[in-house]
Amino acid sequence: MIIAHAGRRIDAAGAIPARFPLKNVEFVRQRVRAMFKSNGAVALISAAACGADLIALSEAGALGLRRRIVLPFDRHRFRETSVIDRPGDWGPLYDEVLDEVEDDENVVVVSKAASDDEAFSAANAAILDEAVLMGRQLHLAACAALVWDGMSRGEHDVTEEFGAEARKRGLTVLEVKTV
Repeated sequence: MIIAHAGRRIDAAGAIPARFPLKNVEFVRQRVRAMFKSNGAVALISAAACGADLIALSEAGALGLRRRIVLPFDRHRFRETSVIDRPGDWGPLYDEVLDEVEDDENVVVVSKAASDDEAFSAANAAILDEAVLMGRQLHLAACAALVWDGMSRGEHDVTEEFGAEARKRGLTVLEVKTV
């Protein structure tokens, strides 16, 4: 199975409602690992934000899965805006994971969008595209995984949009809860 992934970032300090509190990292890590194993995952395509993305990429690496990272901006800008701006020490894990997969052209940057919202939407579409293409190349099914609280944040919830687009494309959508 090829897994296209999107999920919640770690909550900002004092976030209400809690969508992915830092204290839940370990049980989410266990749930993500179990999801990979139970679905026979062989590859993961994801962004690399703090929280669900980096957990999934780290677990995929530990299990020996092929990994491809899709970023909406260049590596440095993404690190500043989506990795180290939340609680937890995510910067070193981000650097480690990107260094591990950067070989073999497994980091894709899709920074052609006019706005940040458009860039994140373009990255989500690219994640799904990459998963479907890899599935065809390897003769394996592709699916989408949402690692989130299961509730919409409202307008411009890119995790919710990712799930809706995956369903529109006919992909099975797996969900792992963060709360």
